[in-house]
Amino acid sequence: MSQAMLSLSLRPQLALTPRLQQSVKLLQLSALECVAELHQAIDQNPFLEEAPESAETRTAEDSADEGPREPLDFAGEETGGGGGSAGESSTDWTDRAASPSTLRSELNEQLLLLNLPEREYTLAYLLVEALDDDGYLRQPLEELAALASDIGTEDLAIALGIVQSLEPCGIAARDLAECLALQLEALDPALASRALALDLVRGHLDKVAARDHTRLRRALGCTPEELECALELIRSLDPRPGSKLGAFEPRAIVPDVIVRKEHKRWAVAINSAIYPRIRVNQRYAEQFRRARAGESVRLAQHLQEARWLVRNLEQRFLTIQRVAQAVVTRQRTFFEYGDLAMRPLTLREIADELGVHESTVSRATSHKYMATPRGVVAFKRFFSRELATTTGGSCSATAIRALLREMIAAEDRRSPLSDVDLTQLLAERGVKVARRTVTKYRRSMQLPAVDLRRA
Repeated sequence: MSQAMLSLSLRPQLALTPRLQQSVKLLQLSALECVAELHQAIDQNPFLEEAPESAETRTAEDSADEGPREPLDFAGEETGGGGGSAGESSTDWTDRAASPSTLRSELNEQLLLLNLPEREYTLAYLLVEALDDDGYLRQPLEELAALASDIGTEDLAIALGIVQSLEPCGIAARDLAECLALQLEALDPALASRALALDLVRGHLDKVAARDHTRLRRALGCTPEELECALELIRSLDPRPGSKLGAFEPRAIVPDVIVRKEHKRWAVAINSAIYPRIRVNQRYAEQFRRARAGESVRLAQHLQEARWLVRNLEQRFLTIQRVAQAVVTRQRTFFEYGDLAMRPLTLREIADELGVHESTVSRATSHKYMATPRGVVAFKRFFSRELATTTGGSCSATAIRALLREMIAAEDRRSPLSDVDLTQLLAERGVKVARRTVTKYRRSMQLPAVDLRRA
């Protein structure tokens, strides 16, 4: 006969305390978002005030409330079994924060409205996730089919037709010709110049780009007027349909740190001029201490939150400055010589050097910018993967992009360099990369293909 038994066990788990949650939130905000957050806190918390310009420090009493502070690492805190609300989930709570709609989220919403079978929806979702920001499917279907043994190219082709039926027209095209053709096919078949425009984009797009109207009229057997009407229709199409979807809001870029060369050394300073100088209002805090009563729980919470915010703001500045200084030290050659001297760098290297978690470095560099003698540069630009050279050394992807840009800028416009030519030139300089990698880098810099660069 079985017997039911009760047992207790202690198990450590990860939990984010309220103060640590506030620290994570402040660290990952951009400069403008942080300023807005501080102004909102000043408006809502009676114990916070904006200090005059001359007020540099808090009083010794306020500073001593929590004792000495150690640099915070935002990977999480280890607590006892009943001490937190995170449960067994290791998901970062910040992943649940609302974010602006994107190209992929808009397309996924349209897919849900189609009530597709589960397999077709899964394959369509896979294709949507593979789209770039312009709405193109750059990866071949064969490459996507290789991700799982039960996915066939024919199945993906069917799913591709579903995705290409979504709005706006031209989404999930594999090249410019297909993108324009999809948009033309959606027009009224009775449109006079539609058929001729389809012939142009499907078989003569290179001649259209070269403005070779004589050969176009000879190949299509049309009059100059008919050709001009078809070309005008093509010009009205959108070569980047993905840019129509997603909430893009133009925003000013405010640097978080300022990098200067002082006495032959690159120094980093926080751009503190943009932030309000907040502090705890000591008169209100002292009056609260004298008049404590049972009904003052809400005020006690406000006072605690005010102290947390002041300390966490200081910690935010300290973390960003430490990360920025480590990056500048590693990438000193970039500040001296430019993109061609950019070194390979990963978040892990900076995290190991500073003794913090990699996620802390990621938050400290996300949406952050440096004001440098070479312009305002995003933190993320300094992190690029390492590529091997034929001499046994290494170079960064950023340096290769800069080298490709120089090669294309110096090419003969009557005989521009193809991606194969660029790959061979890089190999001659000791950089061994695949042709498709060169194509990817060229597209990321928004440089046109060889046919479109021909004069």
